Amino acid sequence: MVAGGVFAPGHLGELTQVIPFELVDSVLAETGRTERRLRVLPSRVGVYFVLALGLFGQVGARLVWQKLICDLAGLAVVIPSEKALRDLRRRIGAAPLKALFETLAVPLAHPFTPGNRYRRWRTVAMDGCGSLKVPDHERNRGWLGKLRNRMDPAGYPTLTLMALMETGTRGMPGATFGPPDTHETAYASRLLHLLNRDMLLLADRGFDSNYFLQAVAGTRCQFLVRCRSRRRLPVLAMLSDGSYLTRIDGLRLRVIEAQIRVTGSDGSTTTGLYRLLTTLTDHRADPAAALVQLYHERWEIESAFFALRHTLLRGRVLRSKDPVGVEQEVWALLTLYQAVRHAMVTAVETRSGADPDRASFTIALEAARVTVTTATGSVMPATGGKGGSIGHIATAVLADLLPPRRARFSARIVKAGVSRYGACNRRADDNRPATSTDIASVEVAIQQPKPPS
Repeated sequence: MVAGGVFAPGHLGELTQVIPFELVDSVLAETGRTERRLRVLPSRVGVYFVLALGLFGQVGARLVWQKLICDLAGLAVVIPSEKALRDLRRRIGAAPLKALFETLAVPLAHPFTPGNRYRRWRTVAMDGCGSLKVPDHERNRGWLGKLRNRMDPAGYPTLTLMALMETGTRGMPGATFGPPDTHETAYASRLLHLLNRDMLLLADRGFDSNYFLQAVAGTRCQFLVRCRSRRRLPVLAMLSDGSYLTRIDGLRLRVIEAQIRVTGSDGSTTTGLYRLLTTLTDHRADPAAALVQLYHERWEIESAFFALRHTLLRGRVLRSKDPVGVEQEVWALLTLYQAVRHAMVTAVETRSGADPDRASFTIALEAARVTVTTATGSVMPATGGKGGSIGHIATAVLADLLPPRRARFSARIVKAGVSRYGACNRRADDNRPATSTDIASVEVAIQQPKPPS
């Protein structure tokens, strides 16, 4: 079930079916990283080893190698030194891992996948994550700098990850990253080529600049973006559902202002004003209340970041002490994330009507780790997975689907606060309950704009 000879350690268990040998060989050839002579540690093995470093982030390089070969008894596999594995990583570099991710970074849902679309558009979300920590080494500080909190410089340099997410599956059609001193919209602009006329983009307040909205509209992608309340927008025409038309830098848009009141099962309440900008200007086809409800799907990207930072990475600091190593490591983590999501969606779509939201990333990830240590499913069976055999990862996911999601809310706090007291790490105007509480009711009232004073 693995490749022969010196290539035998080059596998990723069942995820090898998502990242096959031919694809790895192709990206190595494309980036000029194929070895000129056959080595004891070939480049293909190196790519799978780097991916396995992300899969087993809690152990060192040699222990990760042991996991790749622990079920290859009877095969003549080498036991390299730490230096040999370090040199293997350097020989490969970051380019093959970036090319590998870009090959896998495609929308995962089919048109019939539940929760994937609003009307005829595939819903996607874009946002940034600024909490990926790298080792506090001179070369990393020279590249990323060091942010300051309210008291002192942060303990570790961090990088900013900007991602485009498919809200229905939490798959990742695109990502980019770099130093935190670059504005989020600059990173987001690098992903605009991935948008098309079949998509509807959901984004938060940081993406409502005139330039960015013009750029998104230029891709023919529809958008629903939250707008900052301080912006003064001209009212061109009032619509019957309470929304109104406006014009921003030549774009004819629709504005929806909604007062939302949430009541918890414990009697607690919270209110908030949401102001949304959208290219969907027909209030009969797209009522304001429906778009306010749709905007909630934007939060799926936060669940995706949680899976990446805390389930896959377990909140740890990355391994690499230099920028090239960090780039290689992050592209490998993104590739792993997308491969696991691919396996999850494939599993859920074998069960009619199942929503990808109910598949557990934790269960899929742990099942994938088991298949690596047992070298299970590294080669697709001759039956192509038919005849009732769906693989270990799919079996584990389908055996323990999550229950339908409960509507809940809680206070937003700083996860790595500077104070030991929780109340100091939450916003002063946040009156939501401190712990997760079921939502009893949600009231949405569309607000008409105030007349100019």
